[in-house]
Parts: sequence; C-alpha cells; structure tokens
Amino acid sequence: MDLKQIKQIIDLMKRSELTEFAVEEEGFKLKICRGANGVPVVTSSAGLAAPYPAVPEAPAASSAAAAATLASSSQNGRDKEDPSITYIKAPMVGTFYRAPSPESPPFVEVNAKVSENSVVCIIEAMKIMNEIQAEAKGTVVEILVENGQPVEYGQRLFKIKQG
Repeated sequence: MDLKQIKQIIDLMKRSELTEFAVEEEGFKLKICRGANGVPVVTSSAGLAAPYPAVPEAPAASSAAAAATLASSSQNGRDKEDPSITYIKAPMVGTFYRAPSPESPPFVEVNAKVSENSVVCIIEAMKIMNEIQAEAKGTVVEILVENGQPVEYGQRLFKIKQG
C-alpha cells in the first residue's frame, strides 16, 4: 500500500461517517481511527516509508524475505555494547510528540514499562498524527528526542532495556 492510497482512505474517512479502517498486507498493518477531535490517527506496524512490491512473491519466498527483514530490523535496533538494550526508531519523517495533546500527560516516562503494543509517542506527518508503538517489551531507559522536535526516518527516539 502506498502513500497515495493511504491519503485516499483518509479523504474518504473525512467525507463519510467512517470512524475506523484497518488493512493487513504481507507483514504490513495499517489502522486508521478517527481521533477525539475528528482528525484521523494512523497506526502502522511497518511504517509508511517503505514501499511494498506491486508483484506478489511466492509464499515461501515471502515468508523468508519477511523473516530476513525482521531479523535485520531487530538487529539494527540493538545496542552494540549491551544486547539487552533496544532502540525505538522513527518509522517516518515528521514532528515528535510525547503526548496526544499539550494538556495530556506523556505516553511514557523514563522507567516506564512498555510492551510491544504500547503507544510511546506520536509523529505528525502531513497533518496526520501517527501513533508509534514500542514493538519491544522492557523499560524505558532514556528519551532521546525533545517534544515538538523534527525527526528523521530511522532516528532513535527511545532507549529500552529489555527484560
């Protein structure tokens, strides 16, 4: 699914009473929900920056490629000195926010326990608020980005100690 298709889905949600949309394609999950203020909130487990091939692969090759991608991405997120340290990285370019609104408390603080599905921050990209999940289980050791700062694809956001 490419960015153009996602924008079309969001436009459809804005024009209709649709409040939630979810799709899953070969290891890519996308969920769009209408937020409290009516603005769509996008949650993605694979990020929006990586395009997917238009030609479907054979099932065996697809699962092998997915396993290789998963292995390389989990290895890239690890600390070279301490194997129990993982980094949550930005899946897209945008503006980093620690809380859903200026009045709300942050999603996580230092020493907070997180699971794979815990929302840790929001990255605003093209006026869309994208909830970012931890995708790792552990304790937040360090928050590496200031609230409201721009982030780049692959930039480290949080340092997590697994276990």
